[in-house]
Amino acid sequence: MTNSKLTGMGVALITPFKEDESIDFDALARLIEHQVKNGTDYLVVCGTTAETPTLTAGEKEDIKKFVIQQAAGRLPIVLGVGGNNTRALVESLRRENFDGIEAILSVTPYYNKPSQEGLYRHYAAIAQASPKPVILYNVPGRTGVNMTADTTLRLAHEFKNISAVKEASGNFGQIDDIIKNKPEHFKVISGDDGITFPLITLGADGVISVIGNAFPREFSRMVRLALQGDYRRARQIHHRFNELIELLFVEGNPAGVKSMLAVMGYIKNVLRLPLVPNTIKTYEKIRLVLQELV
Repeated sequence: MTNSKLTGMGVALITPFKEDESIDFDALARLIEHQVKNGTDYLVVCGTTAETPTLTAGEKEDIKKFVIQQAAGRLPIVLGVGGNNTRALVESLRRENFDGIEAILSVTPYYNKPSQEGLYRHYAAIAQASPKPVILYNVPGRTGVNMTADTTLRLAHEFKNISAVKEASGNFGQIDDIIKNKPEHFKVISGDDGITFPLITLGADGVISVIGNAFPREFSRMVRLALQGDYRRARQIHHRFNELIELLFVEGNPAGVKSMLAVMGYIKNVLRLPLVPNTIKTYEKIRLVLQELV
């Protein structure tokens, strides 16, 4: 994946389900067309927002093939390929078919809480095995471990096929350190919709977005304006979406964005356990804010 394709707004696609919790491919097709027509720069498939831990290996493969076919080359596709068993992950990278995939997004190992040296060796093994460029994904709130700026920069400088980091630590000092000291080829991508605008003013290259599932045109415009240095107009859009972004995550992701998409008529408001839909109170708040925005 070229560096330019990692700039702008990627969207972490949800997985829509029918009432019986089977995958709703018709709804997924509608969502993909919504992205293609409204300014999204690339799609991220089988990431956290897709409820990937609740999908079988067969379902993940079906989703990957479906998105590639539906997108039909109109948008680049990044595939979530992460885990906390390095050997198994390396074997899958060497075995699986990545035709139609531009890059992989690989989250830091979760639950087993490796040291910084363990994180470095984990990603070194991935970089050496991956047939595609690698995007690091640091999200300590979910994984229980923070990858420091020093570790991220060590990987960025030593492996040319490590193309970017999706940073969701929320630590501005850490992210700014990466931006200041990264090599030329390496991109820094916001992993948090709410702080995307300020991070771009520091030099970040865009976002992998959740709210972009519902508002690709508006949020991609904010990102584009900010990248062009038009901070006044970008800030206006940023402020307009602040309340809705807060509601997105108050009861977890993707419950918030699925409520939003259900209100908008794109999907059924169905999640797989252990995740559950938003409470009626939060759902109604989202509905009311959407009425003001639309």
